[in-house]
Amino acid sequence: MTKKISGNWNYPTAVRFGPGRISELADACKALGMTKPLLITDEGLKDLAMVTNAIAANAAAGLPTGLFAGVKGNPVGKNVDDGLAAYRTGGHDGVIAFGGGSGLDAAKAVALMAGQTRPMWDFEDVGDNWTRVDPKGVAPIVAVPTTSGTGSEVGRASVITNEETHEKKIIFHPKMLPGIVISDPELTVGLPAHITAATGVDAFVHCFEAFCAPGYHPMADGVALEGMRLIADALPRAYDNGSDIEARADMLAAASMGATAFQKGLGGVHALAHPIGALFDTHHGLTNAVLLPYVMRANRKAIEDRMEILGRVLNIAAPGFESVFDWVLGFRTRLGIVNTLADIGVDLGRAAEVAKKAKADPSDGGNPVDLSIADYEAIFRRAYAGELG
Repeated sequence: MTKKISGNWNYPTAVRFGPGRISELADACKALGMTKPLLITDEGLKDLAMVTNAIAANAAAGLPTGLFAGVKGNPVGKNVDDGLAAYRTGGHDGVIAFGGGSGLDAAKAVALMAGQTRPMWDFEDVGDNWTRVDPKGVAPIVAVPTTSGTGSEVGRASVITNEETHEKKIIFHPKMLPGIVISDPELTVGLPAHITAATGVDAFVHCFEAFCAPGYHPMADGVALEGMRLIADALPRAYDNGSDIEARADMLAAASMGATAFQKGLGGVHALAHPIGALFDTHHGLTNAVLLPYVMRANRKAIEDRMEILGRVLNIAAPGFESVFDWVLGFRTRLGIVNTLADIGVDLGRAAEVAKKAKADPSDGGNPVDLSIADYEAIFRRAYAGELG
């Protein structure tokens, strides 16, 4: 029996989930009061049928829609500035955030900045900086994810690289949470296998780090565990057969679950991945996938009890740290994930710089072990050399 893979959810925002739901884009925009939205996506999607069809369908529904596609794979401040200029010049009154994590993050940042007078970097997720935002100036957002990785469609922040400092900054405000999400797994069917793998393991790492983050948050823990269970089953199927719509649906849901769960916190994987991505322009999901086992080793003493629980959820015989660790290695291999930072073009000569930036990254605060700059440098060097023991 084919399971039902559609529904309307309100967690953590309104989500219209299921195959074919992209047909509701114009209705979703109108529900948020938009009359002339700007669709913001990345450079690789702008000419694809899913984008051109969405714009044409909106026009047919009496909703003229602009297009801005000047977003890099790792969005930078200039991408947001250019998108904001297009938004204001075009007289738009809402944003359609369309694409993978890069497109979604840049679009949400444009929506945030639509009615602000301060520079974007003033809203970095540090202390109470978010209170500097004029909430009336945040444009409404409809989010349409086309990958199953970051879960940015249900997030209240954007990761944007400051090109002057070569640092990834987290820009945050509660109103950056999209008002409506259209999660249509059919939009993810065309993802190449290697992108399916990298983005899918990114979603797994979000769930994993949230589950391991210290603090009492059983709701996040439960969401994270179910997200990892779904990914363990669905990601290999989506990787093998990109047209498996049930696997694609489970992955799309799991990606949103990861971003919901990591409100509890992230950890050392992301603390390292952010500066590595900023300095070397690596794919964020792939970077996380490479780093995960090396950070697991560094956190072993603090997460052994958690690994027993996770091992049972993953149906691993004799669940515990070593068996889960071996499962992670096998899962990466099954999905064609490379094993070292050297394999993705990272320069060992900047190990000390990466370590210093990792310790300063907000994700460091969620790591279950207090890692020093020296610890981060050691993890970086092991991940570069492939030293898993």
